[in-house]
Amino acid sequence: MKTNKSFSKRLKVTKNGKIISRKAGQNHFNSKESGRTQIKKGRAQQIVLTQREKRRFLATHTI
Repeated sequence: MKTNKSFSKRLKVTKNGKIISRKAGQNHFNSKESGRTQIKKGRAQQIVLTQREKRRFLATHTI
């Protein structure tokens, strides 16, 4: 099965195998948000994928 390249480019796999991505909705129109929300949007979030999803969406060398 082919790797979903557009999805895999948005992810980073850490040394311990955690999958980190950027939170959605933080590109523009953030001045309306509260300061706390703006700070939360700046942080990365961890994604939990099953082994089957990892095989489907990620390249084999990053698993």
